Amino acid sequence: MCGVMSRLLLFRSTLLLMLVAPVAVARGADPVERNLYLSDHPGMETPRLYVAGRIVTVLRLEQPCDPTRTKLLGWEGRFEPVVCTGTSVLLVPLHDLEPEDRFLLLVTLADGTELPFTVTSRKERHGDRSGDQQVNVFKDRTAPHAVLASLHDSLEREQKLREENERYRKEDSVNHALAALVAKGAEELTPFQLRQKWLLKSHDDVEILVSVLTNKDQTKAAVVFNVRNNSATMSWQLMEARLWTKSREEPRPFALRSSREQWGPGGENGKIAVVMDTSIFDSKTGPERLVLELFRGDGLQQAYVVLEKRMMR
Repeated sequence: MCGVMSRLLLFRSTLLLMLVAPVAVARGADPVERNLYLSDHPGMETPRLYVAGRIVTVLRLEQPCDPTRTKLLGWEGRFEPVVCTGTSVLLVPLHDLEPEDRFLLLVTLADGTELPFTVTSRKERHGDRSGDQQVNVFKDRTAPHAVLASLHDSLEREQKLREENERYRKEDSVNHALAALVAKGAEELTPFQLRQKWLLKSHDDVEILVSVLTNKDQTKAAVVFNVRNNSATMSWQLMEARLWTKSREEPRPFALRSSREQWGPGGENGKIAVVMDTSIFDSKTGPERLVLELFRGDGLQQAYVVLEKRMMR
């Protein structure tokens, strides 16, 4: 359990039941693995390795390394001793690095080849503390293993592009267009009217202003999350939203648009708009209660909303 419930608001005569606290994991994160292709070009900068506090970063090499000549300069008090064993080099920072921190890692291979790396943090990008878990290092791009890895990278990028194109094709709907307008703050160009609004704050310095809108004949509804990230150092990111029946047995369709991909620290704010047809409340046994959930970038639940059709009239 990453945290405890920080706030529970129950409105018996209104539209929403809302919880804001990082309390539930949506899904496990995939291992962070990437391929690094070195270059002999004199203009190329030293390749970077991104680490995070108390998380092991492993370099996988094409040939064994020399433990006596592999060193991390200035590591004392900041890292555990560097481990060089077989074709692997292990780095373990004791704490998160600051954005300006730079450490020189010099890896010497068994044949005497020296490979320099800059060890740093991704926190310079809006507080991101994600690190490399495994980096596969290829010294020769033309070697069979490097060519195979490069082909795999290309196929993976192509697959992601296809999936993204297919997603955009499927999301070409009226509700997605309405969600895009609302996320951009252009509610006046939509048929929606404001019904209710709440301000919620959580212990992780995230402030959310929640608005509920419906059109005149109540055939469509929108839930808008205006997110402000008041953290001094950490960024905030939406991983996904989910809309289910209250029993969690059946997902329901909705359209989502966001005004930004990431909320930087220091009060950066932006909107997440969810638009739905109110017919999704209907079932054979009568109107269903629906649960709308937001999960932040690390997989923890940030907020949920319980919706009832009768309260939209």
